[in-house]
Amino acid sequence: MKSLKVTFQSAVVLIITGFLLSSCLKDSCSERRTFIQYNPIYTTLADIRINIQSEPPRELVNPGKLYFYNNYILVNEIREGIHIIDNTDPKNPNNLAFIPIPGNVDMAVRNNTMFVDNYMDILSIDISDPFNPILKHRVEDVYQQYNFIEGRGILVGYNETPITTELNCTDPNFNNGGFFLAEDVLWAGNEFDAAQGAGGVPVNTNAPTVSGIGGSLARFTIYDEYLYVLDETNLFTLKIEQDCTLDLLSELYVNWGMETIFPFRDKLFLGSQEGMFIYDISNPSEPFYISVFSHGRACDPVFVDGDIAYVTLRDGTQCQTFSNQLDVINISDLFNPQLIISHSMENPHGLSKINSDLYICEGIHGLKVFDASDDMKIGDRLLDHIKDVHAYDVIAIAEDHLLMIGKDGLYQYDVSDADDIKEISKISVNR
Repeated sequence: MKSLKVTFQSAVVLIITGFLLSSCLKDSCSERRTFIQYNPIYTTLADIRINIQSEPPRELVNPGKLYFYNNYILVNEIREGIHIIDNTDPKNPNNLAFIPIPGNVDMAVRNNTMFVDNYMDILSIDISDPFNPILKHRVEDVYQQYNFIEGRGILVGYNETPITTELNCTDPNFNNGGFFLAEDVLWAGNEFDAAQGAGGVPVNTNAPTVSGIGGSLARFTIYDEYLYVLDETNLFTLKIEQDCTLDLLSELYVNWGMETIFPFRDKLFLGSQEGMFIYDISNPSEPFYISVFSHGRACDPVFVDGDIAYVTLRDGTQCQTFSNQLDVINISDLFNPQLIISHSMENPHGLSKINSDLYICEGIHGLKVFDASDDMKIGDRLLDHIKDVHAYDVIAIAEDHLLMIGKDGLYQYDVSDADDIKEISKISVNR
């Protein structure tokens, strides 16, 4: 009985001690957290809808999308405008001019008319003379994600700043992934994306007009007399009139997390964070859904060649976590696309294909080319690897000529021998 009493008293002491320790820990515990602070960017309509005019050339600082048209290379400076580069001599590309376009991310060109986004608007601009661009038409308020905030202006994005801080466990934000600290300044963990806001082939080889070549990360494309534009959820169809004005025909909901648009024949292949969506544009004014090939959540550029679609899947902030891989998909039956095989990659981004040579941008891991003559063995048949570059997107503009854009520059390569890629020229990024 004495033994039982001692045991009971010991238990009481342990419980009380544990309670006191727990209270102390609750009062003093903390965590060191690193977040991205998103400071909102506000602007006005007057600052968005500016007069379109050419300026002297600028250095590349934060390049984005890539486009090739009629010996011109167009490089988007993210949210600022477009660099016009004369590529008549690929060994000595000439940076001709810069066209400021606030909020610009994408572009496409047909018959010397460039179509671009300007935050919520879509513009058609005559670039017959790159030194004297002429705004032909503005379609206002196509995109609906830009909100007017009373007393501040139009919210168009966020500036990102890494922040490290100590949080006490009594703080309501303790162990919370994303939260508001003050008014509209947002702090968020790496898994949060606050502002989501094609190596290619000629858009329509049968069309009696001249269009350019977009990268595999493009959201603008042209088929015949129609411009197709993708935002995070919708596919927009616009008719290109004879005077280069645009007529917005439809806004078609596709899915969330839409990212890229790739045209092949009379089909559109839309890459999203959830899968590859296929749309028929045999009647160009009325795209209609055919099917979807679903995958785990990941960033999803697409390149199509014949009956095969090549889809690169990667992880990252916006794309959550997923295996870095290349999916090879049989699309001979467009209503029932089937996975042939997946090949492991490092961090694949944009891609292009020349004959049986498949070029894949691997971000900080450089540019790779694989022998794709046998779908089952692509991952084991690396032909060449350019390691000392950052590779974001790539366009094959000829059987022996490749354009590649990355964080450190615009590159041109001689790929006449895929086993021995040679650099032709580079325009460096000055960050």
